[in-house]
Amino acid sequence: MRKEKGIALLPIGVFLVLYLGLGILFEYVMEIPMGFYNVPIVIAFLAAILVACLQNRALNFDRKLEIMAQGVGDKNIITMLLIFLAAGSFVGVVGRSSAESVAYCMLSLIPARFSVAVLFVVACFVSVAMGTSVGTITLLIPIAAAVSNASGFNLAFCVASVMGGAMFGDNLSFISDTTIAACNGQGCEMKDKFRENFWIAFPAAIVTLVLILFLSFQTKIQGHVSQPYHLMQIIPYLLVLIGGIVGINVFVVLLTGIASGAVIMLIGGNTTPVEILKNMGSGVSGMFETCMVAILVAAMCALIREYGGFDALLSWIHKIFREKKGGQLGIGLLVGTMDIATANNTVAIVMANPIAKEMAEEYGITPKKTASILDTFSCVFQGVIPYGAQMLVAVSAVNELGGEISAFQIMPKLFYPMLLLLSSLITIMRSSDCEK
Repeated sequence: MRKEKGIALLPIGVFLVLYLGLGILFEYVMEIPMGFYNVPIVIAFLAAILVACLQNRALNFDRKLEIMAQGVGDKNIITMLLIFLAAGSFVGVVGRSSAESVAYCMLSLIPARFSVAVLFVVACFVSVAMGTSVGTITLLIPIAAAVSNASGFNLAFCVASVMGGAMFGDNLSFISDTTIAACNGQGCEMKDKFRENFWIAFPAAIVTLVLILFLSFQTKIQGHVSQPYHLMQIIPYLLVLIGGIVGINVFVVLLTGIASGAVIMLIGGNTTPVEILKNMGSGVSGMFETCMVAILVAAMCALIREYGGFDALLSWIHKIFREKKGGQLGIGLLVGTMDIATANNTVAIVMANPIAKEMAEEYGITPKKTASILDTFSCVFQGVIPYGAQMLVAVSAVNELGGEISAFQIMPKLFYPMLLLLSSLITIMRSSDCEK
């Protein structure tokens, strides 16, 4: 049995100090645009692994390499990496034009008074289909700005509605890197996590929609948004979504989406075979850093576990959080803290995964419940922090379009992340300590 050693957690502390410290330096002292995302996260993890390798002289370096290799070679890590790459390929094939078609189709069919509500719904659908909140925000913020200009709705209200819908899909999508990381880290099926997560996210989304409609009817509006669209291009997204919900193997689902997307884009004359291959490569390349982070975290956590760091952390958590409900709150707080420190919900989940898995075993929490908590709480915090990629991209997009907006104007109108947190806490409090 391993001894509890709190000092074994030092590598995590080194990573957080480097990443958060450099992020604050770049963003607020040197005033570099999107400073947090100019921090080389892979280098920060390499420094943390170096610290881990320098610890525990009772083990020689070759033995430490073996321990790291065992951590990286875990079935769930390999599966996660392959799904990341397949999801990147799918996004590369279908591109953004499909999502734009969905957005403009819905906006063209409804009265201007409902524009912001439809923006939220469209953002929910597009983010579930695309599996990326940042991609959804990049795509829809120009549309949100156009809605604001054409109808008279408050710009921050429109932008916040898109951001809320984007986080809905980030939390639920079968091809979201957060879903992939949470499910494979906890060893549960995506369909099981989806069902667990849906009844937390859906009520929050419904209440958000009602709130948006209530505020919309208090605004004087005018105008209408109209752009051309191609409905055939949404078919690959629908196939992926339906296949995932039904429970078809995720690799089969993604391959179906890639194949159907390629055929539709070629038949429609939207691309060429060479461009498809190029776009697939770009989509896969976009996942390389995420894959590398998953590998490095697995290696680092294997050493920390071997040194007794996780045993020490679990001991501390036991003193603060008691029974199953307390364990669930502890997991949520753990991943939320990681997200605040890293400003990246996928990295936060990957870092929290091994600790959360041991906590789940200690408290008798099911893998699907643990994966749901990890994904939900990371999205809650990621959806509101002013230095997160989602907020920075939204603000930058508005500014590039000639508008003026700040994160602190948007934050009070981020209804969905706040309601998602409330829904999560209610679900935990209502859960039974003997539920399966």
